[in-house]
Amino acid sequence: MRIALVLDRFEPARGGVEQWTARYASALVRDGREVHVVARSFAATGDPELDRAIKTHAVPGNAGKLTFATNAEEVLRGLDVDVIHDMGFGWYADVIQPHGGSRAAAGRRNRAMRGPVLGGLRTLTASLTPREQEFRAVARRQYGESFTDRGAKRFVAISRMVAGDLIDDYGVDGDAVKLVYNGIDTRKFTPADRDRWRAEVRGALDVGPGCVFLIAAHNLRLKGLPTLLRAFAKVTQADPTARLVVAGGRKLRGFKLQASRLGVADAVRWVGPIDDVRPVYAAADVYVHPTHYDPCSLVTLEAAACGLPVLTTRFNGVSELIMPGTEGAVLDEPTDAATLAGHMRTLLDRGTRDRVGAAARRLALRHPFERNVAEMLAVYDDVLADRGRLTRAA
Repeated sequence: MRIALVLDRFEPARGGVEQWTARYASALVRDGREVHVVARSFAATGDPELDRAIKTHAVPGNAGKLTFATNAEEVLRGLDVDVIHDMGFGWYADVIQPHGGSRAAAGRRNRAMRGPVLGGLRTLTASLTPREQEFRAVARRQYGESFTDRGAKRFVAISRMVAGDLIDDYGVDGDAVKLVYNGIDTRKFTPADRDRWRAEVRGALDVGPGCVFLIAAHNLRLKGLPTLLRAFAKVTQADPTARLVVAGGRKLRGFKLQASRLGVADAVRWVGPIDDVRPVYAAADVYVHPTHYDPCSLVTLEAAACGLPVLTTRFNGVSELIMPGTEGAVLDEPTDAATLAGHMRTLLDRGTRDRVGAAARRLALRHPFERNVAEMLAVYDDVLADRGRLTRAA
């Protein structure tokens, strides 16, 4: 099977969709598939065998989403492939898998995060920008056109939340939506890393013997750090030895000022951007992700695979997999610091942490990356079978 994967930039170090696509391409190559990658730019994956195996096709031009989608279609029409799988950047595809979820839903959550006045003003301002107009133009063709000259499109939702948003926000036919949760490499992310890194990293971070809570994100505001800081301040009243590690993010000054106002500046460790978060998972005891919007957060699955209890919100697609009280807890509202603090205080008990963390590991083992790949290949088979029926009928 010849498969074209489409995304803006094939640069695995950038983050979520880029890392997932590189890992997925590697799995397809190992399975004997011919893999083409169509993108604006490329970077080495760190796997020389994969870099040699994939066939890259550059999309010309550097300006805008609409330009990328238009030029990507031209490139794709020149390829002889069986399946075109787009990660949410273009419209000419057999399978569209928007890793960023519904842009309309993300906008609603951003407005809720900023409050009715500021959120409404930002929405009005953004709606008038050329960039937003381009996003909307691309979305109209992504979701408003159910067919291409290749046949019917399939839409892969990485959570039930995203599936519902695609149907409600864009009128996508529910029968065309396939649910495929993200999977995780449970050999790469494992509790065994504690033996390798835990003592060294905890010593370097100077966190002491207490419970260490962790958040790791690029956009710390969207992922709920302000709520987490308020909750953590309540937790330290119950246990002054507790510590919070913040990994990622670049504009930290406002968050550090908030920590100072709350009186927890000395109990927070600011790691900043890191290439490999596994040593920090190994040093932590609980992963906290009070996000305002996450289609299906890979970082929460990674943390679970490392044996960490996971505290998140119902606006994270991964929450659909969590049984509250078993693998962690799920907040109804990302701004509910009091409830979050209660869940965090419960996990100050080591026996509770160990039990919940073990269950989180079992949850991750039920969603390995191999399952993710198999479910995507089943979608491809459906596409090809449908195309075969149409060909025979013609």
